[in-house]
Amino acid sequence: MKRKKSLIALSTVLAAALLITPSCANKNKSKTTGFGYNSKKWGGFENHKYAGQETGPGLVLVPGGAFVMGSTEQDVLFEYNNVERKATVNSFYMDQTEVSNLQYGEYVWWLQRVFVTYPEVYKQALPDTLTWRSRLAYNEPYVEYYFRHPAYKDYPVVGVNWLQATAFADWRTDRVNEMILDREKIHPYKDNKVIDQDNFNTKSYLANQYDPTTRKKLKGMPRDYRTKKGKRDVAVKDGILLPEYRLPTEAEWEYAAQASIGNSQYENTDEKRIYSWNDLTVRMTHGKEKDRGKIMANFKRDKGDQGGIASQLNDAGFITTPVFSYWPNDFGLYNMAGNVSEWVKDAYRPLTFEDVDDFNSYRGNVYTQLKLDAYGELEEKDSLGRLIFEPVKDADNINRRNYKTSDNIGYKDQSTYNNEEQQYEYGVTTLINDKARVFKGGSWNDRAYWMSPGTRRWLDESLSTSTIGFRCAMIRVGSPIGNSKKRNKSLPSSGIGRGKKK
Repeated sequence: MKRKKSLIALSTVLAAALLITPSCANKNKSKTTGFGYNSKKWGGFENHKYAGQETGPGLVLVPGGAFVMGSTEQDVLFEYNNVERKATVNSFYMDQTEVSNLQYGEYVWWLQRVFVTYPEVYKQALPDTLTWRSRLAYNEPYVEYYFRHPAYKDYPVVGVNWLQATAFADWRTDRVNEMILDREKIHPYKDNKVIDQDNFNTKSYLANQYDPTTRKKLKGMPRDYRTKKGKRDVAVKDGILLPEYRLPTEAEWEYAAQASIGNSQYENTDEKRIYSWNDLTVRMTHGKEKDRGKIMANFKRDKGDQGGIASQLNDAGFITTPVFSYWPNDFGLYNMAGNVSEWVKDAYRPLTFEDVDDFNSYRGNVYTQLKLDAYGELEEKDSLGRLIFEPVKDADNINRRNYKTSDNIGYKDQSTYNNEEQQYEYGVTTLINDKARVFKGGSWNDRAYWMSPGTRRWLDESLSTSTIGFRCAMIRVGSPIGNSKKRNKSLPSSGIGRGKKK
C-alpha cells in the first residue's frame, strides 16, 4: 500500500512538471537564443523584475482613455477655436493641486543656495509680484506679502510665466530623481556642498557625465554582470528613475478637468460635464446635507462680487484660496475649475483642433539632439550642469517620413496662396506667434464661463498675471491602469479570456 501511494505521488509530481510552461521553467533564459540572463558567462545581458512605475511626490494617476474634447458651452466670443472632436490620451500623472507658494519658494531657495556664481538664475526664477498691481485698485499688500508671507504659503503661486513654469518642472525632475538615488543608496545626496554646475542633473547622470571614482560604490548600485562583482550607475533600463515632470498638454489638462470617469458605465460616458462636476449649476447639489448649496469653486460670481457678503461668503475667496480648497473631482484633482487658470504645454493656434492627431493631441514639438564635438563625443556640460542640446539637423532627416525639421510648432498651420506662403503677421494683424502659449480654466477673477474645461485662452510665454498658475504632469509608462496585479489581470492583453488559465 505504501509503495502504491509513493508511485501515485511520484506520478503526480511528474505530471505537474510536464504542465510547467517553457516561459516558467526558463524564466532566466532568453527565448531567442537560450542564453542566460544576468550572467557573466553569457555576456551580462540583464532582465530584471519590474514592479511598475513609482508615483512621484505630489502626483495622482489619471487613467487615460477616449473623450470628447472641445467646448460644451456657448461660444460667447465666437472664436470657434475648440470645436468638439473625439480624442484619446495616454495614462499620465498630474499634480493633485496647483503648485503652491511654498513649493515654488523651495525652488527659488535652492537656486539661490546652489548657483552662487550665477545669481541671475535665481532672479530670473522669481515670480513677478508686481502683476498684482492695478492702476485703479489698491493691491500693494499682495505685492509685498502674497508670495513671501506664511499666511499664503499654501496658496497657488502666480506671477509665473510659461518659461518659468517649464524650468520649475525640469528642476523638479532632477530633485526627485536625486532623492530616489539617495533613498536607494545609489548616489549619495550632498547638495549642501554642491556649487554651480556640480549639482545633480538626471540627463547628465544617464549620459555618464559624473566621475564614478569620486564617490564610494554604495550597496544600492546595480550590479554589473559583465564583471564578477562590479557595480554600475543606474540606467534607463533599470526603471528606477522617473520620467520628467512637465506641464500637461492641453488635451491631458482638459481630460483631467472633465473627469468623465465619474459618469461612465461599461464603455459609455453617460453625460459630458460642463464643469468638473455634474449638473448645470456651480453649487453643490448632492453629497452631505450641510454642504448642499455651497459654491463648488473659486470664481467671480458677478460684477463686484469676489466672494459674497460678510455673513455668508459664497466661495470664501476674494483672491486665490489654498490649493486643497473645495472638493476634488473624480480623479482626485483639486481646483480644476477655478482658483487660478493654468499654463499647459501647447503653443496656441485657433485651428489646432483641425490639425493635431487624435491620440495625445499636442502642438509645440521642437525636436532636439545632444550636441557633439568634432570627434562625435558629448560636449561638456554648460555652466549650470546641464547637457547641451541643439535642433535636429534637416540633413539627418532626409529619409524620415514622420518629420523633416526640428521646429514643428507651425506644422500644417500655413497655407499657400498665389505661390506665396501665408503666415501670421505678428504685430500687424495678430499677436499670435510660436511663443503664444495656451492656458486653461477659470481663475478667481473670471466668470463661470471660463471654468468649462473646453474653453481656451493664450498669452505670450514670457508674460505672467496674478490669475495664472500651473501644475505639473508626468507620463505613465507601462500598464495604463497602475501597478495593481488584480486590475492588470482584467486587461485583454493579460491573456485572461483568451483561452489561458487564470
